[in-house]
Amino acid sequence: METTAEEFFHDFRQDFLAGAEANGSFLLTEFMETVSRELTETGFTEGFEFAHYRAQRGMRVDGYWFNDEGGLDLFVADFDNRTELASLTRTEVDAAFKRVTNFFEASLRKNLAADLEVTSPEYGLARQIADRKALIRHLNLFLVSERTLSDRIQALPDSESAAVPTTYHIWDISRLHRQRSSRGHKEALDLDFEAMFGTGIPCLPAHLGTDAYQSYLVVMPGGILSKLYEKFGARLLEQNVRTFLQARGKVNQGIRTTILTEPGMFFAYNNGITATAQSVQMKQSDGSLQIIRITDLQIVNGGQTTASLFHTWRRDKADLARIFVQMKLSVIDSEESEKVVPRISEYANTQNRVQAADFFSNHAFHIRMEDFSRRLWAPAGKGAQRETKWFYERARGQYADAQAKLTPGEQRRFKAENPKPQMFAKTDLAKFENVWDEHPRFVNLGAEKNFARYASRIGKEWDRSSDGFNEAYFKRAVARAIIFRTTERIVSAQPWYNGGYRANIVAYTLAALSELTRRQDKSLDFLRIWTAQEVSSLLEGAIAAIARNVNDELLRPPLGISNISEWAKRDTCWTRMQEQMDRFAALLPDGFDEELLSREEYLTEKRAARSTQKLDNGIEAQTRILAIPATKWTAVHETLAAKRLLTPKEIGILNIAMQMPMKIPTEKQCSVLLDTIEKARAEGISLE
Repeated sequence: METTAEEFFHDFRQDFLAGAEANGSFLLTEFMETVSRELTETGFTEGFEFAHYRAQRGMRVDGYWFNDEGGLDLFVADFDNRTELASLTRTEVDAAFKRVTNFFEASLRKNLAADLEVTSPEYGLARQIADRKALIRHLNLFLVSERTLSDRIQALPDSESAAVPTTYHIWDISRLHRQRSSRGHKEALDLDFEAMFGTGIPCLPAHLGTDAYQSYLVVMPGGILSKLYEKFGARLLEQNVRTFLQARGKVNQGIRTTILTEPGMFFAYNNGITATAQSVQMKQSDGSLQIIRITDLQIVNGGQTTASLFHTWRRDKADLARIFVQMKLSVIDSEESEKVVPRISEYANTQNRVQAADFFSNHAFHIRMEDFSRRLWAPAGKGAQRETKWFYERARGQYADAQAKLTPGEQRRFKAENPKPQMFAKTDLAKFENVWDEHPRFVNLGAEKNFARYASRIGKEWDRSSDGFNEAYFKRAVARAIIFRTTERIVSAQPWYNGGYRANIVAYTLAALSELTRRQDKSLDFLRIWTAQEVSSLLEGAIAAIARNVNDELLRPPLGISNISEWAKRDTCWTRMQEQMDRFAALLPDGFDEELLSREEYLTEKRAARSTQKLDNGIEAQTRILAIPATKWTAVHETLAAKRLLTPKEIGILNIAMQMPMKIPTEKQCSVLLDTIEKARAEGISLE
């Protein structure tokens, strides 16, 4: 049952109130963090840094993000912790955008930074705007409101601020409601080529009358593709492709060389791009078919081509008039897109050696983590009467979807068993793990880039052996989540905390704690934290002491660096922090060793968990194989044998499978049969 805007407002409000209490955050901070997560996950922005500044002289800003394409995102909030849903007028919208524009212009032209406290986030932002004056090529202004637009206007015409092209984005409560109600899909792009570029795009139908879907071969002008990427950025890229690009350099030098030296040969040399859309609008023009409108264009292969075109045009002033890109466009109904688009993305990218880890929401690692989260009960915490679960959201929107068809009573029970503060997503998991495995810089790069590093690392480890990703790994991840969120609360409560850089302080505090235990050849006892579902007072004391000193170090960047958040993204920041480890070690409270396991104890736990998982894998394989009828194994044998695709070992094991249940394959034989299933699937045989 769909919720109304009023119901959504009250649910949304309760969520961020609970989040503020759980995280020890100010309400405005939690509100902005909640909305920015939504915008980051859906590609509207690459990241978010909180920086609140409000002046009597008509200036305000509440957050920002500098992206790699010369873009600056500035956020301004319309938030007063209202208890009832209210209307937002056009006049108030204009006033809010004027205030954030004034901040940008004062930073750029009037040396606003000189009037601000040098250790504050707003100083770092104002100073960085001034320092990057020549590099800022596009300004995105986001108005985030807890109210709803009375006139339904969701966008304002593009303009300029201090001679910088400016785009306006309004995220009121109604738009957030529509976004959440889309069951995990992001808001669709509506591209009107005639209105935007004065022309349609030539194409040829390629679906040959099939009813399943429509497809077209398109000749896309490089200039149009580059301008689309300039305007919409990561929103054009299917999520897996965004992850792929985050993990690798944005500009392919071979593509750049062709653009600059042989533009007329680009079409011949380049593999082109693969894209999907929900719908297209066509027209005949001068005897040829043209696409004049596309709804929800998503590039699922060719993201690097697209980004390289943009960067070469922008940085090298390349003339793209002779550049054309071949595009295979498949029109996929929105009902089918969740299932089909990831497959197109995976298969289209196979030729580019994109590892399975890059297509991560469907990766077996995440499916296993999801299974643990639905199956394992966390012990009841201190004072609690019942056990709960930590809900892992491997695909966006799963937590809401799980409640969509429940009655009010069933929803209450679901939330009691799966409390919202115990829900965590893929990007959260990447943050909890990377910060502890000594990658604090990655965590400070933003959710998407941090996740890209994590995906690459875990993908390689999974390929070497999946047995290490077991129940103990999941429990350790939850323990790290508890530590991370506890550290956020601790930092927020400290008298020295000035309201800025909490994310940076938390990341380096936990990385330092990890380094201190590693240098003792020990490990924190994560299983004890899982069992208690809380951090001990000893560990809290250690975190508080280290956090204060981390804060002091962060606020002393080298000469020439004015923005603390940017300093925290550099390898040299972590190097300098490591030089302070002896001083940090002296801050650990007496008895802290009781929180640690020796290396031998840790390895013993790890080996036991791997053995259990290996056994579970064998049982799971046997269960899957036994569920397939013997007749299907006969069909597999006949088809693959006729094509000479079977080894003698596979033939022998298939002979056993064809006699089930009279004969039962062993666990090792079932593992071989699982590989045979994949071989059969490649030949068009479906067994499951």
